[in-house]
Amino acid sequence: MTSISIDTQERFAATRWSIATHVGTAEADGARNALGELSNRFRYPVYVYLRRCGHTSAAAAALTQGFLSQLTGETAPVPDGGSTAQGPYRVYLLARLRSFLAAKDRPAAMSPANDRETPDGLEDRYRREPVDAPSPEQSFQRAFALQILDRTLRRLRSEARQTGHLDMYERLEPLLAREPVSGEYEAIAAKLGSRPLVLTLALKRLRQRFRELVADELADTVASEADLASEQDVLLIELGGAQG
Repeated sequence: MTSISIDTQERFAATRWSIATHVGTAEADGARNALGELSNRFRYPVYVYLRRCGHTSAAAAALTQGFLSQLTGETAPVPDGGSTAQGPYRVYLLARLRSFLAAKDRPAAMSPANDRETPDGLEDRYRREPVDAPSPEQSFQRAFALQILDRTLRRLRSEARQTGHLDMYERLEPLLAREPVSGEYEAIAAKLGSRPLVLTLALKRLRQRFRELVADELADTVASEADLASEQDVLLIELGGAQG
């Protein structure tokens, strides 16, 4: 029991969010780097929140950059594990974004070229959002969950490519979230020159690896096992709504 507890503590001590919230002043640069990596990873949820608040694409892009620069800049305060930074990064990010927008002295949303494309295809991605727009907060939560899912699927694909099973992965990926219909295994097996039983076992392993990678991605945004379990519940709720 003790060894499991130690392993768990060591695991969460190494996550980016834990590093960002539990380092001393002497390691502030390491904390800021960890926070910067997380913030760049979840740039789109910030952008979609700003767009749902009514900002134009150019203004939202400028505000996103301004917010993240303020959040992770050299003069920015490092999150303190004993302050409001406790809890998952997702909650912290949204709280800081709201504070940023409410601040009277926040940097102005400078936009040297209003018709210029937003960086990283943020606006292109935003245009694929549902027409029946949810609230800014709901959009943020949904985008955060989908970012976790996207990173997980990218890692699964990369692993399949490295092991020479990319073709099988591409045909089984749609079955990660649903059961195959009658005859589907047989049809896929025929295309791959394999057997249905082989695909059944492969899908079982793929689903297990998918769950592991989702947990790994979420773990990087929390500092405790309890928060990880909570974030997994939130993810399931958000992805259920996103797929519905």
